Amino acid sequence: MNYHFFAVLSRMKYIERWALMRSSRPENLSEHSLETAMIAHALCLIGNVRYGKDLDCEKAALIGMYHDASEIITGDMPTPVKYYSDEIRSAYRQVEAIAENRLLDHLPDDLRPYYHEILKNDDEQLYRYVKAADKLSALIKCIEERSAGSTEFKEAYKSTLASLEKMKADVPEIEDFMKDFLDGYGKTLDELLTK
Repeated sequence: MNYHFFAVLSRMKYIERWALMRSSRPENLSEHSLETAMIAHALCLIGNVRYGKDLDCEKAALIGMYHDASEIITGDMPTPVKYYSDEIRSAYRQVEAIAENRLLDHLPDDLRPYYHEILKNDDEQLYRYVKAADKLSALIKCIEERSAGSTEFKEAYKSTLASLEKMKADVPEIEDFMKDFLDGYGKTLDELLTK
């Protein structure tokens, strides 16, 4: 039998993010997922090295890679719409769950439990780190857009920064990442490679 799980996942590159915004450069779901995975890994590593935690960095990266996979089916719901009310958020969670189940249906029975664990992540601690990485990725997009001269992302920058400030109580590693790494975003390659 043929399974289409990875063929469906390959379509992440066609899902555009920031649908309500005029971007200087479009961002697709594949790009965002990779960046989220890398940042989630870094946040957990910072937690382990600097805060004495025992976080599974690799699992966080894996969850980050797949964290928005359901959007292949649902599309990217703009944040102002997704979080407009509890009713809309609840309905969207149900739609996401249905989409995740449809993705899982495209796997052989023996592999499905492993991907179920990734897509339906119920590890609250790692979920917070992936969510923080997701928000940091959004903040980075805002920084890059502002550096390109776009004023379109001014409010998104403020609201994303405010969300991250609230998350720091549970994920103090956000502060470390921002202090150590955020300054480089929006700079040219020459600026980044010159000490």
